[in-house]
Formats: sequence, structure tokens, C-alpha cells
Amino acid sequence: MNLIHPKKLLNSKWTKVNVVQKLKHFTVAKVEYDEQQNVIECLIRAEMNAQEFVIDWRDLKNPQQWKIGWQ
Repeated sequence: MNLIHPKKLLNSKWTKVNVVQKLKHFTVAKVEYDEQQNVIECLIRAEMNAQEFVIDWRDLKNPQQWKIGWQ
């Protein structure tokens, strides 16, 4: 399991294990929190073409889908 704290998400770098459309490296571009400081939205940006995707931040904890850093 990839260990990541919700407060450390912004600007963190990730590598997608199963590459789709040559998009492999991503950066967390935006994180929104509610009043209890729970993540309500996480936006990642592909480094290759700046395409943005909204994901569930908990998916980043799955090592079968994501690796921490750019590899």
C-alpha cells in the first residue's frame, strides 16, 4: 500500500502502472477539502499533455495502479 497523507497530496508526483494513451506521469494539481479537512476532490494532471482528471485520492494508495514518484 502506498502511504500518503491527504495533506501531502498537492504537487505530489505519481506514475501510473498501467499506461493508457502514453500517459504515465502525473502530478496532483488541485485538492479540495471540506470543513472537517476531508478530501472532497483530487485533480491530477498528466505531464505529457497537461490533460486533467478527477480521481478518488484513495486510488493512489493502490500499488497495482500507482507508484509514488516518477519512475
